[in-house]
Amino acid sequence: MNSETEAAWQYHNQTKHSYWSIRTTAHYLDWANQPSPFKVYPEIEPIALPREFTPTGVPALEAIASTGTEAHGDVMPTLDQLASILFYSAGVTKQKTYPGGTIYFRAAACAGALYPVEIYVVCAELEGLTAGVYHFNPGDFALRRLRDGDYRGVLVRATANESSIAHAPVALVYTAISWRSTWKYRDRAYRYHFWDNGMIAANALAMAAAHSIPAELVMGFVESDMNRLVGIDGKRELALSLIALGRSKETAPALSSIEEIPELKIQVAPLSYSQVDYQSIQEMHAASSLESGDEVVEWRNVHADCAAPQAAGKVIYLSPAANLPRVTIEEVIERRASTRRFARKAISLSDLSTILDCATRGIGADLLPDSKAQLNDLYLIVNRVDGLASGAYFYRRDERAVELLKEGDKSERAAYLTLEQDLGGDSSVTVFFMYDMNKLLAAYGNRGYRAVQMEAGIIGGKIYIASYTLGRGATGLTFYDDDVTEFFSPHAAGKSCIFVMAVGVPGKRPML
Repeated sequence: MNSETEAAWQYHNQTKHSYWSIRTTAHYLDWANQPSPFKVYPEIEPIALPREFTPTGVPALEAIASTGTEAHGDVMPTLDQLASILFYSAGVTKQKTYPGGTIYFRAAACAGALYPVEIYVVCAELEGLTAGVYHFNPGDFALRRLRDGDYRGVLVRATANESSIAHAPVALVYTAISWRSTWKYRDRAYRYHFWDNGMIAANALAMAAAHSIPAELVMGFVESDMNRLVGIDGKRELALSLIALGRSKETAPALSSIEEIPELKIQVAPLSYSQVDYQSIQEMHAASSLESGDEVVEWRNVHADCAAPQAAGKVIYLSPAANLPRVTIEEVIERRASTRRFARKAISLSDLSTILDCATRGIGADLLPDSKAQLNDLYLIVNRVDGLASGAYFYRRDERAVELLKEGDKSERAAYLTLEQDLGGDSSVTVFFMYDMNKLLAAYGNRGYRAVQMEAGIIGGKIYIASYTLGRGATGLTFYDDDVTEFFSPHAAGKSCIFVMAVGVPGKRPML
């Protein structure tokens, strides 16, 4: 089914936003039925994680710019390091109480603060933690053991002997409980799952780099194997990705048959009193699932064209700052938020250059031919950047330059394109992630839709950290799909908008 790409087109077209779709499909939030942000296993005792972490001392910009750490000998994450990675990627960093309840804000940004992503830890014997399969609960910052013993062989089988997984002492398995997002975003929530997972993965990869732990993102796996291992149904809770942590010369124990693994039958507390299932999401997930090791290998060995077209307009070369702030990755993550208002002030060209450079160096992942490749093309609407004329631009990543597409003040249009939100026009710059869906699906099949959304979330997560390191603000935004393509055409003709990030100076919007 992965090769039958009409499924991805159907889902993508069905979930597009337009001026009229927003006005003709009203949706009201049932606050009394809002899903719980935490998955609870009431019958399993928690295993508390250490809360006093050894500081890395690594600057935030250095951590996010890393494309991975090479292993020299065995690199076994300690329990302290694992706890640090979990906390600074998905832990509760602050909470606010409102008349309607308490919001537990996490280390990584999430659409609507709904937090659909769950994390499972699959590990060998670590100092202070026995081998097993665990669920991570950010609410009490604890693990709960679902399986006792070394089950990494299931991951090796599921990923068709992916080397980073086979030699990883620890793997993080990411899933999404769809109802948490569909409660607000309905069918479009499947896109959000990967943006949210990408934000968490950006932090996790940065923290792994800060701890000098090899880490790699893996998105090619057999769905049914993963579901069985962590005990999910693949319909209401969906497997999204893995991150391999650490490196061992010894491979995980072999697994001859998935039937060796007993099904998990563990009580889970209900999320809310009633749940709405969105068939479109279940169908899209099924259509982008891989069903055998051979299919995983085939998926992993093909790659989409990532080359930028030859420049036709004026090219301006960027100039990242020479002396970067030394503020640590932990400090930035703890103070990061999502900006709610921009002050309509300018940032410097050096700031913009540094943010783009650090966020787009690349990632270690099985979905790309190498760590320097990138699926998403970045288009910019520059509203207020000292040293760069206002207008629309294409980011030429390999050249660290921008190509002018349309000159002039486009801030009103930027606000319109981002679902008529002032943030898109009040920002200093608004970044639109785009890709040619025809090329994407021809190479990767339906699963390519997951990959490009996930990568956008990771780059977006890095933009967040880079912006806050420099004392700027940032926020993710949604958009009018086809209007974005039309605005950036003819350069973006045939491309689809994937995600949007706005960057600027936080503060009150000036009176007009």
